Formats: sequence, C-alpha cells, structure tokens
Amino acid sequence: MAQMYFYYSAMNAGKSTTLLQSSFNYQERGMTPVIFTAALDDRYGIGKVSSRIGLQAEAQLFKADTNLYQEIAALNEVEKRHCILVDECQFLSKEQVYQLTEVVDKLHIPVLCYGLRTDFLGELFEGSKYLLSWADKLVELKTICHCGRKANMVIRTDEHGNAIKEGDQVAIGGNDRYVSVCRQHYKEALGK
Repeated sequence: MAQMYFYYSAMNAGKSTTLLQSSFNYQERGMTPVIFTAALDDRYGIGKVSSRIGLQAEAQLFKADTNLYQEIAALNEVEKRHCILVDECQFLSKEQVYQLTEVVDKLHIPVLCYGLRTDFLGELFEGSKYLLSWADKLVELKTICHCGRKANMVIRTDEHGNAIKEGDQVAIGGNDRYVSVCRQHYKEALGK
C-alpha cells in the first residue's frame, strides 16, 4: 500500500543525499521514480537535485501554481511511475501537499518528501506544517551542532557570521548563509 513520507531535518543532515539514494534504489530494481524540486531553489542549477557529497540528478520543477496531482497523473499515463520524490518540500503549499496525498490515495504511488521542518525563526514552513499533519510516516534525519548535540534549529547569518533575527522566511542559501545548531545554541545566538 502506498504511503506518504516526510523526511525532515535541519540543514546539512543529508536530505538530498537520502533522496538520491532512494531514487537509485528504485532505478536499480527496474522501477521508474520521478524527482521534483522547488523552482525557486536554483543553487545547483535549474531542475537539479544535488547533494553536498557530489551526487546529483535531474528533477521536474514545481512552482507555486503547479498542480502536482495533474502533473504526476499525466506522467504516469505515459509511463508507470513507481515513486515520487520531492526535494525542498518545505516550499510546497497546503494545496500541493493535499495533491500529493491524492497521488498516494488515488494513484497508489508512494510519495517521499524531503525538507526542512522550520525556518531560521523557528517557525514551520507551510509545506512542512501540512506534511507533519498529513504524512503517513514522519522520519527525522539528524545532524549535529558544533557542540555535539543534535541540531534541530537553523540560524541565518549575515556576511559577518552574525545571527539574523528578522526577515523574509525564504532566502535561498547554503552553508554561506545558514548554520544548523541545537536549541540551546539557537536561543543563545538569537539572544533569547
């Protein structure tokens, strides 16, 4: 029976690496997965999922107005799809998360979503909020803080490495802008 999974973590926990490994596992067994990623995240090129360890794959793009159910159903009509993998799923809308539940429930295709749980202010992203609510399985991928504890928060930094305490929820960046830390160091960095 198909299910929807939400693999979440702070930054640099290996979400994209895990997604790419899952895709490879399906392909190795002669199955056809489809990878989606957010159009607004073009750090590694448009329509690509890349990991920090050098793995990468081509991906379909989703935008704010993409109807994922219709797009996946159309792809599935052309060729049977065995799994849907979504990178940067925190950027999904509530409606798009619902559409992915329809992919699972009506098309019977498993959906594996990978993304951040919270932003640099400790607030849930819209996509993450509804994945936490509606996914069949929740899996936390772990990374570590500089102190050795589990990192479950993300700090956005300025060009001098100082924590930023306000701003837009979305600012695309990697290690140059974000640091994963434990809750204690998150609170210290933000002066809470």
